[in-house]
Amino acid sequence: MANVSQLFCPLLQMMRDHGLNNNTKANLVVVCIHGLVSCLGILENALIIWVVGFRLRQRTVASVWVLNLAMSDFLATLTLPLFTFYFNSVHSWELGYPLCKAQASIFFLNMFVSAFLLAAISLDRLLLVLKPVWSQNHRSVAGAWKVCALGWLWAAINTIPYFVFRSVTEKKDGRKLCYHNFALYLSSEATLETDCIVRQEATAISKLLLAFLFPLLVIAGSYIQIGLSLRSRDRKRKQSVSRLTDALIVSNRDGKPGSTTTRTTNLFLKSPNTPQTESTPSPTTPKLTNHSPLSQSFTKMVTFVIAAFVLCWAPYHIFCMIEVMAKYNTENLQLVEVGLPIATTIAFLNPVLNPILYAFSCPRFCVRIRQSLGAVFDGLVEEGGGLLMVPGRTFKAHIRRRSSRDVSLGTPSSPSQLAEIQHPVPEGLSHSEYAGHGS
Repeated sequence: MANVSQLFCPLLQMMRDHGLNNNTKANLVVVCIHGLVSCLGILENALIIWVVGFRLRQRTVASVWVLNLAMSDFLATLTLPLFTFYFNSVHSWELGYPLCKAQASIFFLNMFVSAFLLAAISLDRLLLVLKPVWSQNHRSVAGAWKVCALGWLWAAINTIPYFVFRSVTEKKDGRKLCYHNFALYLSSEATLETDCIVRQEATAISKLLLAFLFPLLVIAGSYIQIGLSLRSRDRKRKQSVSRLTDALIVSNRDGKPGSTTTRTTNLFLKSPNTPQTESTPSPTTPKLTNHSPLSQSFTKMVTFVIAAFVLCWAPYHIFCMIEVMAKYNTENLQLVEVGLPIATTIAFLNPVLNPILYAFSCPRFCVRIRQSLGAVFDGLVEEGGGLLMVPGRTFKAHIRRRSSRDVSLGTPSSPSQLAEIQHPVPEGLSHSEYAGHGS
């Protein structure tokens, strides 16, 4: 079952002849580190799925993105013990043909899903900034699930070639390789070299483009556009405020002398004796507030996750391209055989790092680490700020405060609260961004 075909691509044949990685002490260190990372990754992602998938009181679009990333990472970390056993067996795959195919398929599935979801999240952030009204009317949890389902389907289709050509090949020294054999199907001795070159280059270039470069361009382009849009909006807001201030100064000079400073200041600073109705923001008086904690925390989280994705996957794609060129320069083969397993291990670190990034992107995490982990992650992806807006020490106290706050919000206490209920701000967008959209 292991060797369905006796035909081997020239590169795979050279790998069968080589006998590397015989340093037992070095392998033992790698096995111990890899085993600890495997256990940590499985527990982390299982916790994320449990908290975000089952413990949230209200599902949001942000939580759908995080949940699907966690599910993809959880599948990848489930295969880490298989890779650890491979290292423990002195780089020999002793787990059989089916597990070889399963491990490789899940690895590439995670690669494509992660890239797709990060690009989708970036486009979602872009729409929130450029089209806040459209996002309020059309952005929904059901729509996010449809996008995620499309991403999983797209990733599964791209994983098919790696599933089909994955095989267990026995080396000359008796060890076994779980690797691609592009001569496994529909190849003959006459077409062997051509088939191997075309199939290997096609898979290497396609995963470089579809799972790395294209998503990276979408991500970078989205955030550059977001930065330019926010800068332009802030400049327009300042110009609007400046024009309004100048108009008030001119009107005050035409009226009572000496009242310029008082009326200009009262426009932005709420006096204790001023009724609440005068502080209600209007299209000509933008509300000068900072970004909401939810917007800041989620944007910070996405930035960290994207950076980890690039740093973890870039070495793998680099070595894959070196492998493609190894058939033209056989001296690179030894570099590939040593470096590619290390690059693959670094790529496996990505699903292990993501849950840590989810946690530490939560504001004041070190203070709230004494609280329930469920409350911390709940506050990261809950609409309206959740835990991020409520100071406290215990999860029970947070629940009691949340219940009393929900009761108090049943009846708006001011016209500003009533306006916020009638015109809610889209999730992930601050009040200042939403109010300044019309300027």
